Amino acid sequence: MKIAMLTSSYPKWAGETTAPFIEEIAASMAAHGHEVHVVLPYRHDLRRQARERGVYLHPFHYAPGRSLEVWGYAAGLRGDVDLKPATLLAAPLGLTQGLRTLLQLTRHGDFDLIHGHWILPNGTVAALGAQARRLPLVVSLHGSDVFFAERNAATALVARWTARQAGMITACSNDLAARLVALGAEPRRLMTVPYGVDAEQFVPSDGQAVRADLGIAPDQPLLMWISRMVYKKGVHVLLDALPMIVQAHPRAVLLLGGYGDLRDELVAQAQWLGLSDHVRFPGSISHDEVNRYWNAADVAVVPAIHDQRGNVDGLPNMLLEAMSAGRPIVASRIAGIPQVINDGVHGLLVPEGDPAALAQAIIRLLDDRTLASRLGAAARARVERELRWSHIAARFEQVYELAQRRHLRVR
Repeated sequence: MKIAMLTSSYPKWAGETTAPFIEEIAASMAAHGHEVHVVLPYRHDLRRQARERGVYLHPFHYAPGRSLEVWGYAAGLRGDVDLKPATLLAAPLGLTQGLRTLLQLTRHGDFDLIHGHWILPNGTVAALGAQARRLPLVVSLHGSDVFFAERNAATALVARWTARQAGMITACSNDLAARLVALGAEPRRLMTVPYGVDAEQFVPSDGQAVRADLGIAPDQPLLMWISRMVYKKGVHVLLDALPMIVQAHPRAVLLLGGYGDLRDELVAQAQWLGLSDHVRFPGSISHDEVNRYWNAADVAVVPAIHDQRGNVDGLPNMLLEAMSAGRPIVASRIAGIPQVINDGVHGLLVPEGDPAALAQAIIRLLDDRTLASRLGAAARARVERELRWSHIAARFEQVYELAQRRHLRVR
């Protein structure tokens, strides 16, 4: 099958951590023998070859200067909540050039399907391209797109139209699927397909080298969070839980790895709590190094929340990475998390936004290392059984076949 994908985010270089799930979906389909072409916005710091991991990349130029390079790559939002002013200027350019590049790519008529990532805005552009080329359309929901569709009547209308053009729609969580149905999508066109994880890259291993690099003793309790520093990740809730954790475990250290708009606020919060000595901010951690860090942790914490505007992650990548690394996990009981973590089986789930409940669960794992080890082993086993990218690619193949059949019936 020859597939054209349209996305607004992609890892900017091998090992970079912007939307790694998009690259993994594309690469896993290529590994299954399909010819995959990805249309994506150009950035000055995009360092990719024309073909990598079997995937053909087609960056399109849209911005007259670097100040307008805010289309995709998590560059157009502050904290994943508010649009930056430059985004309103860049959006028409990005949409227009994205559609033009997609049409140029598919003009020869030998493509089998178009796949748009994020129903807004790329799904709509992909739908226009699919109509022009009379090709089947698949749209994938990733989280923030449904949030924006829910913002007002106009965005809901566009999302509803796009959903009706798609032969099939995938959602990384049941929550996202249900919310799109509430906006008017047909349930029969929706299938939940969770993200996968590279079970060869993220593996249980010895994390003592990372501890040594950080100056953390082998017996010192280490909590870990690695992601983008935006509101919906709930890092401020984790910091609010830290005083209770330190009271029970005075030597405990929390490592907050990653980057984002909220880093300065989080540093200030740790200082205000008087816990700066217990919090480490190592900065961005490359994709190739993340497994070493997870394996240094006694507990991986995923305190996801609905942010102040109602936005929420579909299924956090850090959760899957920590599961694959066999780490004991404490996570919020929201969105797609309960679909891969059964409470008390693969990790501990707590109510979102509840620092006391979060602290109690973390303390429980620090106090009961036998339970922690059992949960980590079960999480790894679930990855091996269900959540490798090869498993997920097979499910996307099923989605593509259903979209093709529906397209043929309509024609």
